[in-house]
Amino acid sequence: MTTAALALRPLGEHLGTEALGVDLSRLDDDTFAWIAKSFAEHPVLVFRDQHLSAKDIASFGRRFGIPRKHALVKYRHPDYPEVSWLTNVEADGRIDWYGVKRATEWHTDSTYEKELPVLAMLHALEVPSKKGGTMFADMRAAYDALPAAMKDRLAGLVGLHGRSSGPAGERLYGADKGETERHYGEVPRPAVINHPVTKRPILFVNPMHTHGFQGMARDEAWPLIEELATFATQERFTYYHSWRPGDQLMWDERATMHRGAGDADPQERRVMMRTIVYPN
Repeated sequence: MTTAALALRPLGEHLGTEALGVDLSRLDDDTFAWIAKSFAEHPVLVFRDQHLSAKDIASFGRRFGIPRKHALVKYRHPDYPEVSWLTNVEADGRIDWYGVKRATEWHTDSTYEKELPVLAMLHALEVPSKKGGTMFADMRAAYDALPAAMKDRLAGLVGLHGRSSGPAGERLYGADKGETERHYGEVPRPAVINHPVTKRPILFVNPMHTHGFQGMARDEAWPLIEELATFATQERFTYYHSWRPGDQLMWDERATMHRGAGDADPQERRVMMRTIVYPN
């Protein structure tokens, strides 16, 4: 494939970009290099009309790093455990109510892991007839727009991250956080990080996993976490992706937050395959 046939098209006013002219099932090195370069500047990339297997998704992920098994054991693909299901349907066809509510609060994936993921991908197989979208927030643009006083405050703060233990995680899941193979402890991370490629500063606080700040009491930390989340998820920083079957979407786990909109009829099937990629 010649890269002359490749192009980018904005999907949202502020975030969300469609990559045109790409067949991910037949990906050559030149096309991948173009995707990687585009992704550094456009942290939510969409590829329409893709026909991908779990093997294809895992192979695409391996071009960026190491796809890793999802923490939630129940949703792992039986043949490719580094790919997992994001679905509201149980194996017997009943509604999976955990799957319905899963990830419907703003978050960045796996910030409670010792090593941060690079990116994540979703591939849509079945989608509701209306709504059922996924929302993304640009945490680079959110940081840029913060008042100077807040930037000064954040410069010295270290966030404390746990598995769904932040204010949004407790609100969404409570004690029902799903079965994992191991216990996850607390991981400290700066409240502001720099993108490894572009070096742009990023607000790195998310209300799902950030449950505090070093040296700060919880009754002060939680309102600050919620304040930052509310600021970062203003319409001017966000993109709502309306899914079509065959969409393959990838997002930068460092530069964005996301959530399932949770606005579809739970009786309608929503079935996707997902993988999360860590550095080599």
